[in-house]
Amino acid sequence: MADVDQGSVLPSESSPLILDGLNSTDSNGTDAVNATVAKFVATPEGTALAYGSLVFMALLPIFFGALRSVNCGKSKVAGENGCDYEYRNSSDMPETITGRDAARFPIIASCTLFGLYLFFKIFSQEYINLLLSMYFFVLGILALSHTMSPFMNRIFPANIPIKQYQLLFTQGSGETKEEIVNYEFDTKDMICLVISTVVGVWYILKKHWIANNLFGLAFALNGVELLHLNNVSTGCILLGGLFVYDVFWVFGTNVMVTVAKSFEAPIKLVFPQDLFEKGLGANQFAMLGLGDIVIPGNCLMFSLYPAPSSLKKNTRTYFYTSFLAYIFGLGMTIWVMHTFKHAQPALLYLVPACIGFPVVVALLKGELTEMFRYEEVSPEDAAAKEETTEAEKKDK
Repeated sequence: MADVDQGSVLPSESSPLILDGLNSTDSNGTDAVNATVAKFVATPEGTALAYGSLVFMALLPIFFGALRSVNCGKSKVAGENGCDYEYRNSSDMPETITGRDAARFPIIASCTLFGLYLFFKIFSQEYINLLLSMYFFVLGILALSHTMSPFMNRIFPANIPIKQYQLLFTQGSGETKEEIVNYEFDTKDMICLVISTVVGVWYILKKHWIANNLFGLAFALNGVELLHLNNVSTGCILLGGLFVYDVFWVFGTNVMVTVAKSFEAPIKLVFPQDLFEKGLGANQFAMLGLGDIVIPGNCLMFSLYPAPSSLKKNTRTYFYTSFLAYIFGLGMTIWVMHTFKHAQPALLYLVPACIGFPVVVALLKGELTEMFRYEEVSPEDAAAKEETTEAEKKDK
C-alpha cells in the first residue's frame, strides 16, 4: 500500500503514494524536484540515518500500540489488567474489523483515492489543503492527547486535585432528547489537550517535520490500538486486498502520483536526509506512509490476544515472528529500491513477509489449523467466559 522511492530525487515517472511510501519531499510534503531545481544527492550517512530512523519510528507505534491494546482491552476500569487509563468515551473504544469490512476496505480506499484525485483536478489545491489541514489539525490534537494520556497518568503529581468535566451536546427535548456529543475528560486530559494544541499550532504554522512526526506517530499508535482483527483469515483478506490495491494504483495509473504531489497532511513519517548539512531546517525527506504501519501492525497485534490452550504458550512467539517479518519486509523494500533505482510498493514485500513468516512457524509447530480457527477474544470477554464456565461447573 505504499511506494518506496530513491532518497535523492524523484524521477518524473516514479509513483509516490498518498498514504504510504518512502520518498524525497520538501518541507511541505510536495515533490521536491522540478526542472529548475538542482538535483539533491544524499550522502550515504544521511540516507542510512533517514531510513534507519523511519524503520525505528515505524516499529514504535506497532509495538506499543499492540501492547496498550492488549493490556487495556475493552476494560472501562482504570488500572485493570495493567492499564493505567480508561476508555471513558465511545470514540476511544476499540473497533473490530470483520471479514466483510476487510473485503470492502480496498474498494473504499480506491474510491477515496480516486475522489481526491478528481478534487485536486477540479478544485484549487490551495483551498483543499487548507480544509485538510484544519481537519487533521483537530484529529491530530485528539490522537496525540489520547497517546499522551497513559504517560500523563504516571507523571501527574498526586497532590494536585483532579476535576472531572463533561462536554455534552444534545438535540431535542424530553423523551425525544438525543445525545450528539458526550465527551468526558479530567484535569490530566486538559493538560494533554493543551500540549497537543501547541504541537498542532506549530504544525499548521510551520509544517515542521518534527511536528508532522508527532502527529503521525499518534495516528499510527491509535490505529494499531483501536482497530482489531477478529481472526487470522480477516487479516489475510485485508492484507491480500491491499496488496492488489497498492500494486495497481502504484504501477497501473498516475492517480497516486497526482494525489501524493498535491496532498499535505501528517499521514506519513518523514526524516531528513540532509540533517547533517542543514540541521533541523533540513528539507529533503524520506517518507514512510502510515498505511504501511497501521495495517501490518493490526495483524501483528492480533497474535498477542488470549489464545486457546493449544496456542496460548506460543502467543508471544507468533507476535515476535510477525514483528521480525515486518522488519524484514520493510528492509527488503528499501533494498530493492536501491538495487533497481525505481519506486516500489512497500506492501508488495510486507504482505508476503507478514503472512508467510507466521504460517511457516505454525506449520513447523503443527498449529496451522488452530491458528486459522482462532477467533479474537478480548481480555474482558475471556474473563467473562471464564466466570461463566466456573459458574456452570458449580451448578453441576
